[in-house]
Amino acid sequence: MEETEDSLYPIAVLLDELRADDVNFRLNAIRRLSTIALALGVQRTRDELIPFLDESIDDEDEVLLALAEELGNFCEYVGGKEHAHIILGPLENLAAVEETLVREKAVESLTKIAVVLSQQQIEEYYIPLIKRLGTGDWFTSRTSACGLYAAGYQSATPSSQEELRLMFKALAQDDTPMVRRAAAANLGKFAKKIPKEHVILDIIPLFSKLAEDEQDSVRLLTVEDLVAIAEIAKAVGDEVTRENLVMAFVNLLKDNEAEVRTAASGQVPDLVTDTSQHVRASLATQISGLAPILGKEAYLLSQNLLPAIVELAEDKQWRVRLAIIDYIPLLASQLGVAFFDEKLGSLCMSWLGDNVYSIREAATINLKKLTEVFGVEWAKTTIIPKVLEMGTNQNYLYRMTTIFAITTMAPAVTPEVIRDHILPTVNNLVSDPIPNIRFNVAKSYEVLIPVLKQCAETAVLLETQVKPALDKLRDDPDNDVKYFAEKALLA
Repeated sequence: MEETEDSLYPIAVLLDELRADDVNFRLNAIRRLSTIALALGVQRTRDELIPFLDESIDDEDEVLLALAEELGNFCEYVGGKEHAHIILGPLENLAAVEETLVREKAVESLTKIAVVLSQQQIEEYYIPLIKRLGTGDWFTSRTSACGLYAAGYQSATPSSQEELRLMFKALAQDDTPMVRRAAAANLGKFAKKIPKEHVILDIIPLFSKLAEDEQDSVRLLTVEDLVAIAEIAKAVGDEVTRENLVMAFVNLLKDNEAEVRTAASGQVPDLVTDTSQHVRASLATQISGLAPILGKEAYLLSQNLLPAIVELAEDKQWRVRLAIIDYIPLLASQLGVAFFDEKLGSLCMSWLGDNVYSIREAATINLKKLTEVFGVEWAKTTIIPKVLEMGTNQNYLYRMTTIFAITTMAPAVTPEVIRDHILPTVNNLVSDPIPNIRFNVAKSYEVLIPVLKQCAETAVLLETQVKPALDKLRDDPDNDVKYFAEKALLA
């Protein structure tokens, strides 16, 4: 009896935490799914955990977003690629929810899983999933379906490939503009997977039709997808490109709607204040492309681009804020370090304190990329001190953000920076009263260890500082802390 109760413990704990009123408890439960799955083993994960997740839909977008992300890395926990199709069920549900960011993450995870599926699994599970989503009553599911074609196409049988092309064409002509928008956004990815003759027969006509769509928001996405259009140009050759693509693109640049002319710098300030969240988010993703168009002239950047960046970075919709963060490193390389520090440095640090987890997570990745752009010396004097200062904040979320940030940045800095600046802060957090912080400290050590090994002078710290800290964490009363400490010790 006691053994049975012990075996049910992980699921029982998960159930309790997923029902908690505090969204942070539910979010932490989702972030620990891999630990739960390890405790259950692959069979019970397939038989109990996945069905439970399939039936449980949270009402908080952040929790759903975290679940969609976790499931994308869940293949090993269900027994490998031969059982990977089991994960498709809960992700299909997430791909049909209302919040765009959740659907996009679900689609991203579905495409990751599709890559490891066999042709039989693609035919038996993945393509039927696309059909269900693509013919769903709600536009949300049809929108998600548009992002799934590229990943499964090349593994499908020839007859299924033909069916997939026809299904995508139907979505590109859907009555709902949001679905046509999604088709436009995914057209380039799909084209890369299709043989040249079908690019000419199927993709170019679809592009031309979408580029002339009555909805400006659909035309807008054909402008955004510049890289994909260039790839199509390579696939179809100069003559077809000149006749079918160049004129269509030129017409878009002359479009009557300001939203479509996002590549024109003079329209940036107007688009920033657009009432449509979609237009603002689209502009946010265009910022990096606008910088080279404007050049490095400070006047143009100051007058047209920077006010737009600041306003989008503080947008009330978190998906807009998220979009702008992703493009900051490329923009930074255009602006240069002095200009960046003066105009955007404090903005990048402010994202670390955002009340939305996804923004905080993106902000830490942003800091790593900025370190790669501007160099370790810049990071050591400009951002690392500010990040480490958060490690002493009374609010545990700030301390957690410090751990996430330095763990993410570690591979981009030198062993000496880790020794002199980062390691002391990590060591101090070993005794933090919050278990979630302690097990993230253990995970941080796992990332720091390979960097410290790169230099003989810092490698000695593994025995004098890192191992004693991990030994202490291995004896922690919290099982998750123990697990990640033992995992780090193996590194």
